[in-house]
Amino acid sequence: MKVLIIGGGGRECAMAEMCSRSPLLSELYSLPGNAGMEKYSTRIKDIKAVDVPQVTAKAKAIGADLVIVGPESPLIRGLADALEAENIPVFGCSKSAARMEGSKRFAKELMEKYGIPTASCRIFTDSAKAAEYIDETAKASGSPIVVKADGEAAGKGVFVCTDPEDAKKAARDMLDGGLFGDSGREIIIEEYLDGPEVTVLSFVDGTDFYVMPPSQDHKRAFDGDKGPNTGGMGVYSPVPAYTKEISDFVSERIIGATLKALAAEGIKYRGVLYTGLALTSKGPKVVEFNVRFGDPETQVILPLMTSDFLDVCLKTATGKLKEARISFADKKAVSVVMASGGYPGSYAKGYPVTGIEEAEKTAHVFHAGTETVNGETVTSGGRVLNVTATGDTFDECIKRAYDAVGKIDFKDKFYRKDIAWRVR
Repeated sequence: MKVLIIGGGGRECAMAEMCSRSPLLSELYSLPGNAGMEKYSTRIKDIKAVDVPQVTAKAKAIGADLVIVGPESPLIRGLADALEAENIPVFGCSKSAARMEGSKRFAKELMEKYGIPTASCRIFTDSAKAAEYIDETAKASGSPIVVKADGEAAGKGVFVCTDPEDAKKAARDMLDGGLFGDSGREIIIEEYLDGPEVTVLSFVDGTDFYVMPPSQDHKRAFDGDKGPNTGGMGVYSPVPAYTKEISDFVSERIIGATLKALAAEGIKYRGVLYTGLALTSKGPKVVEFNVRFGDPETQVILPLMTSDFLDVCLKTATGKLKEARISFADKKAVSVVMASGGYPGSYAKGYPVTGIEEAEKTAHVFHAGTETVNGETVTSGGRVLNVTATGDTFDECIKRAYDAVGKIDFKDKFYRKDIAWRVR
């Protein structure tokens, strides 16, 4: 099989490694890929992943037997629909289904209509009215206030504010200041959900679904869950708090119910459904849905997968998930993100990265923001590397992951030193 992976982050690097192990694979391409993906794939760097016509033409030109879409933006722009129109199997959902991530309003209204547990919310386009509601909510509950951009914002469009003034500023920044552009022209203000957050990823083929092991990431930039929100600074799997009772409830009342709701609206979902949950005192509730593998969650889930990832993707894309053999090791995994100084704000690029080969002797090193310049690996993004270790215990995984991190160096690197603190 000729396979094309769309994207160039840590998630896609993990996908490329998994595909490279499959006996089904003959050629692997990545668009645009990164320095780490060069080990597994031929990179296509002259086309942007969101350029749907060009990506589709390239997939057709190379004779792709399957396209695996990593990020959400190409799906929101209709890449899966364009590929299917050319009879190219695609692992990724349609444009209509991608509204589950592309519009938080759409997802919220769907959940409300079909009784899927989630936070109560209000939608605003006027910052003054949003400020009035924030004041009312703060007086009534005293809980943190959550302000979200309606559209895609690369995982950064969510503000959890303990001070009402911070919540009002977030609303003004989006509605009046243009933060996140069109994605922030409409905002969601919702109740704060207590309890630990858990991510559950599911393969979905339009009819059937398979739920993968749960994971829990660390969104805040600094130790102790302090600092600004990021795309994720580390993650571990599985999650001890995610019991079988909770798992059964989520599979039936949330994931299964959501797919039935989409079908009732005339939308067939195919690809991966990311379900972000809060395990509240009143039971599991949906924090958000995404329409692709999570990043960095993928970097701990796929290393635990013992079956043929490429085969599962193909069967998912062709509506044959029931025929797939899917299995995961009964082990633990911990991944630490190594980031550029300044992330999630501004940061410098182009710093040489050393020590990766040594670190790879004991851990997976997935490239997230790297490029090759004159034969040398250099930093090119905020999140540079994901260092993942697997093992029988969390203590073992944590030690191995941080030992590997210690072997890697680049200027201004930083990383959290408390990943998986809840299970230490």
